[in-house]
Amino acid sequence: MLLSDLEVILKIAEHRNITAAAAHLDMRVATASAALKRVEKTLGAEIFIRTTRQLRLSSAGERYIPECEKALLLLEQARQNIKEDLDIVDGELCIALPSDLGRNIVTPWLDELLDHHPNMSLRTDLSDSHIDFYRDSVDMALRYGSPKDASLYGFKICDVPGLLCASPAYITRHGIPQHPHELPTHNGLFYQLYDITHDVWEFTRACPQFNR
Repeated sequence: MLLSDLEVILKIAEHRNITAAAAHLDMRVATASAALKRVEKTLGAEIFIRTTRQLRLSSAGERYIPECEKALLLLEQARQNIKEDLDIVDGELCIALPSDLGRNIVTPWLDELLDHHPNMSLRTDLSDSHIDFYRDSVDMALRYGSPKDASLYGFKICDVPGLLCASPAYITRHGIPQHPHELPTHNGLFYQLYDITHDVWEFTRACPQFNR
């Protein structure tokens, strides 16, 4: 029995759909179906019960899939232990980054990472939308602020202070506001996501120009 076949079986069990599993694994549906047939032939039992509308685990599949997951996890852990001993970093890493941070700062760091680990492949998702780790197959994500989902584990990397600024030409034409209460009368550039405009500026400490 091929390990790659078992990986296909687990992905089918995860999605409850052969087509979706094949798309996730970047293979043809016929290839995924053939892997399923080989495993079921070796076991002598059907893992899934197929209907025209859905695919669900059989009683044999309900017993087999958890044990299969454990076995593959042990093999993967053994492989990782060997690679750590040999100082090998490979495989694919999918990282989600905010669009501005990814383009302007992180991308050169990722290029350097790939230079040091040529056997590694990298997939980046430059987006400001919310990340679904399960749906989007993301290994890690960098985001501003604290996670809104209590089930996610995150830790703080650094502070990202906000900066209130204006171009010299704008200051020449409109002058420097002396107090935050004057800001609503000025033009502003605001960030919009999902039709929500983030148009609230919060000041946590005194700004020099507002102390005059």
